[in-house]
Amino acid sequence: MTLAEIIAVLDAAYPPALAQSWDSVGLVCGDPCDRVTSVTIAVDATDAVVDTVPDGGLLLVHHPLLLRGVDTVAASTAKGALLHRLIRTGASLFTAHTNADAANPGVSDALAETLGITVTDVLEPVPAGPALDKWVIFVPAADAEAVRAAVFAAGAGRIGDYSQCSWSVGGTGQFLPHDGANPAIGTVGQVERLAEDRVEVIAPARLRAQILAAMRAAHPYEEPAFDVLELAPLPAPVGIGRIGVLPEPETLAAFVARVGARLPATSWGVRASGDPDAVVSRVAVSGGSGDSLLGAAAAAGVDVYLTSDLRHHPADEQRRRSPMALVDVAHWAGEYPWCAQAAGLLRGAFGDRLPVSVSTIRTDPWNMGTHPPKDDR
Repeated sequence: MTLAEIIAVLDAAYPPALAQSWDSVGLVCGDPCDRVTSVTIAVDATDAVVDTVPDGGLLLVHHPLLLRGVDTVAASTAKGALLHRLIRTGASLFTAHTNADAANPGVSDALAETLGITVTDVLEPVPAGPALDKWVIFVPAADAEAVRAAVFAAGAGRIGDYSQCSWSVGGTGQFLPHDGANPAIGTVGQVERLAEDRVEVIAPARLRAQILAAMRAAHPYEEPAFDVLELAPLPAPVGIGRIGVLPEPETLAAFVARVGARLPATSWGVRASGDPDAVVSRVAVSGGSGDSLLGAAAAAGVDVYLTSDLRHHPADEQRRRSPMALVDVAHWAGEYPWCAQAAGLLRGAFGDRLPVSVSTIRTDPWNMGTHPPKDDR
């Protein structure tokens, strides 16, 4: 199959729109029209990993090779050399980073599954759909249909697969025209009361100007009465991190042992902060650097939060504020389970037509360490 066909599957599973604004995801090198001979999946594109990519193969990685801005990919540079090697052999490079973090299932789902955690919620969900407004328009009953039609034509009233959605209720409107007014109904200096409809519609916030112009054009009043209410975004089943439960409550020490046994070994090992004898059941996990979610994890009421790259001061401050235990694993180890998830996705889509392999090369940059005492409380 073509590279474009594979990209379509990856983009459907890990939508690029879920990527953070600072991120760089998608095709790094390769021709979408090219035929792909195989897929190799790794966390990082390193020299050793690139060595294993067959001619004409696709290297799918989690971490972007070119995250920061560059002004050269010359072969005399480290990253440029990797790209030249791939291009010379007809190989391609594709990145699924924070879009794979946020997708469902994504990186944290794979991590939770590896640890035997049943996912129940998203730690930091992203808003579902576009920002919406509710328009509340007060209009004489006789003109309500014309106003509805105008705002519908401007893009209001769409909910999912439905259009022309609105809600109305009757009431009594009151106003007093002053000198300088030119009322369509009523007389200057006299209080006017008349039957009005309260018309409510939903509209994308980006269409405010169009909805306002359409409403004013169709409304009979010189000064229409209306409200525009910005709606709170609803959480979606996608986002960074996951919350879940263990099969059975266990001590923090047992959970740390579970993590060490189920994640690939690294020189970093597994670090933890908390009472070893404390019983834990409800767990939050976030693959990759997750100290920005310390507050969200604590607010979720979990017993323990597992992530990577926890810095001294944020961890110390969090432990002072909350009884929530912390578990810190190597960045590479926490994201490596995603490779198997991505492999399963592609095998399910293409079957035997596309050889897919997960690189066993440890791309963790830390390769040496010492072992602490067994009981370092």
